[in-house]
Amino acid sequence: MTRILVVDDEPQIVRPLRINLVARQYDVVVAGGGAEALRLAAETKPDLVVLDLGLPDLDGVEVIRKLRSWTPVPILVLSGRADSRDKVEALDAGADDYVTKPFSIDELLARVRAVTRRLGPADPLGTVRISSHDVDFAAHTVSGGVHLTRTEWQLLEALARNPGKLVGQRQLLQEVWGPTYLKQTQYLRQYVTQLRHKLEDDPARPRHLLTEPGMGYRFQP
Repeated sequence: MTRILVVDDEPQIVRPLRINLVARQYDVVVAGGGAEALRLAAETKPDLVVLDLGLPDLDGVEVIRKLRSWTPVPILVLSGRADSRDKVEALDAGADDYVTKPFSIDELLARVRAVTRRLGPADPLGTVRISSHDVDFAAHTVSGGVHLTRTEWQLLEALARNPGKLVGQRQLLQEVWGPTYLKQTQYLRQYVTQLRHKLEDDPARPRHLLTEPGMGYRFQP
């Protein structure tokens, strides 16, 4: 049975959410604050965390960062913060999807299914060479002391799994950000630019992380 840790301090949100999840055969654990969520995550080993950002003790983004320091568990943010900067901050910290309150239970359940399916087991990549850097996907390290955010790793892996092939914008947005971000092409431009500055010898003339205008991106080994 899939175990979901719901982290929210609003009873009017938690009660119907728990009822609907349990009715669909999910095992639900509830935490009302960030500290309790971190403790329960370590004790119960959930398969998914549904997390509100506005918690009484810790900010939700800080909870994401603390979880990401030791676990790859999928994190679905459920928040009333609708500003795109809040979404980017949460995704950069390690969240896998973002649902804005108010929400429909059907939408949330679809997101739960999509996140757990998208982050299912996959054959690990080895090490690839990008300009003067060795990128080790298994260890999540880059030679030369380069640091990549979780979102940058996800995007780079999605490209590196298809060496020499065009990967469409919609496919990348679906894999990295989720189904509600299929029109947010600015995210791709922003993160590909960041990756080029970190990995390419000449970011203005990239040799490995290539743009196919209006279509998508290509990783050229």
